[in-house]
Amino acid sequence: MTKQQVFQQNVNISDKFWSHYIETVRTEMIPYQWKVLNDQANITIEKERNDETIPSEKSHAIENFKIAAGLEEGNHYGWVFQDSDVYKWLEAVAYSLQHNNDEKLKELADSVIDLLELAQEKDGYLNTYFSIEEPERRFKMLAESHELYCAGHYIEAAIAYYTTTNNEKALRIACRLADCIDNHFGYEEGKIKGYDGHEEIEIALAKLYEITGEENYLQLSQFFLYERGQDTTFFARQRKEDKSERPVIEGMSKFPLSYYQAHKPILEQDTAEGHAVRLVYMCTAMADVAHLSNDEEMLTACRRLWNNIVEKRMYITGGIGSTVNGEAFTADYDLPNDTMYCETCASVGLIFFAYNMLKNDANGRYADTLERALYNSVISGMALDGKHFFYVNPLEVKPEYSEKDPGKSHVKVTRPEWFGCACCPPNLARLLTSLNKYIYTIHDDVIYTNLYITNNSTFVINQNPIKIDQKTNYPWDGIIKFTIDTNRETEFGLALRIPYWSKTSNIYVNGQKWEGNSENGYVILHRSWENGDEVTVELDMTIQKWTANPKVRSNQHKVAIQRGPIIYCAEEVDNGKDLHLLRIPTDSNFDYHFAPEVLGGVGVIKVNGLRKTYSSDWDHQLYRIDEQETFESDLITLVPYYSWANRTPGEMLVWLSK
Repeated sequence: MTKQQVFQQNVNISDKFWSHYIETVRTEMIPYQWKVLNDQANITIEKERNDETIPSEKSHAIENFKIAAGLEEGNHYGWVFQDSDVYKWLEAVAYSLQHNNDEKLKELADSVIDLLELAQEKDGYLNTYFSIEEPERRFKMLAESHELYCAGHYIEAAIAYYTTTNNEKALRIACRLADCIDNHFGYEEGKIKGYDGHEEIEIALAKLYEITGEENYLQLSQFFLYERGQDTTFFARQRKEDKSERPVIEGMSKFPLSYYQAHKPILEQDTAEGHAVRLVYMCTAMADVAHLSNDEEMLTACRRLWNNIVEKRMYITGGIGSTVNGEAFTADYDLPNDTMYCETCASVGLIFFAYNMLKNDANGRYADTLERALYNSVISGMALDGKHFFYVNPLEVKPEYSEKDPGKSHVKVTRPEWFGCACCPPNLARLLTSLNKYIYTIHDDVIYTNLYITNNSTFVINQNPIKIDQKTNYPWDGIIKFTIDTNRETEFGLALRIPYWSKTSNIYVNGQKWEGNSENGYVILHRSWENGDEVTVELDMTIQKWTANPKVRSNQHKVAIQRGPIIYCAEEVDNGKDLHLLRIPTDSNFDYHFAPEVLGGVGVIKVNGLRKTYSSDWDHQLYRIDEQETFESDLITLVPYYSWANRTPGEMLVWLSK
């Protein structure tokens, strides 16, 4: 068969499960976030970093741009990286407009673009904090300033907005900003030979290269990646040379270089270190640059870091970041359930990394992790109402401990309305509205199905449009049906992912069982396709008990329950207090049913388990010798992890004793 190039035109999601999220982002999240950005929402903002709750706090993000543009007078307010909240909101708007042509929303976004153009300086520089407060410190405190981080988020938003609306002004601002950065950074004499403390610009520049074809943007992304960790004195020298002698962000100087992934060059890094979001953003850029430049050394480094994350440092929900201190990775197999961090942004970033690895390698393990994070730790970051959010996504919660133990105070039992450091809500919004791009990837003449989501998609093979209609009730049902629509017989491959959790699977083409074997997690159907051809995939949705690696101390003698891609948990509202006393014996029987009246409609699992009993005289003793354990039967109710904390506040537990 002659190899043909396949091009993806569009993917339109009509999935019942995901359309709800996409529509919630459009009708609830985007308008709500706009009010927050304009200080119009009557909300309580959680100050995540020092655990204070101050009702009067505001975002002031749009006002900052008005001040920088000279339309208003005043001082910058909020975090130095506050601009990025606006940019991520704009990116979510761009993707949302792809699903629904909302003219009023477009007009609002156009007005934001106009405001950004006014705030941009003559040389292309764009950052409200430094333009308003400290223009003399531009690019001089990069460990803390987040200047390139914010710039990257605008460039990403501009590309998304230009692609959707053809707004050339948005792209022009992005190119001027990128050119400004290019004029200041590089190996040439007089330029800064350094990098930002928070990776992001590297991702954006690679995307800007793809849409403009300008090689210097790709080269600048390569510069920032390869320069990271080369000069381990860079941040310290900038701090020493800074004449103001005050930090941009208090406390940042205490972190080691590994927090910034600047402790060694990227090709020498073999473990996931430091701030989890920074790490996966760096890896996202590395994977994309490796793909665009055929850089095998960089790709090898990506694989090494990927393996360390998913084999030794990732939670079963797809969450990453084991400690609140620096929102960071710690050590292999250190995965505590009640003090961990698992920031929503980190799981979003892991999906970015997985997707870019899929561009390089048609390997189902990347899509498996993408799916794991998406259905569990990512959407747990947003309440079902679209107006409350988790920064931290724990696997075990006891409300009293979160309230009284400073080491667990970052672990919330209800989702706050907003955060002083509000990176997660808009990051979540831009991912959910761009979900259509993650469903398929293409290698040569093979269309790889990474996610099973009801959609209609168009591909072009040798100038011949091919439509693929995918229908499913996933994640509650494991049956997926594909229908091919083509005006002439066409040869190509359709690759179907067999998820890690599906012990058995069946594939049928026009009713005939396909006997092909799985290759790197995909079964590839290479054939000549005709109009009306149908493919059916049957995945095994058996309820499973998962056990952690013996080196994970927190999960010894415990199991986690999974059905399909969904991890389940026990909540106090269903099972009473002291969830740690529950036990799921080896011979327990499970029952699954879909409950449309529960949590907006979810699959619920019932299991015949046990509850440890104890006598009342334990109330006056803390320890005993040779106490015999006793248990009584208990029907345990489990709900999807992503849906927890949407009812009565209380305990929650993912890993249950066995």
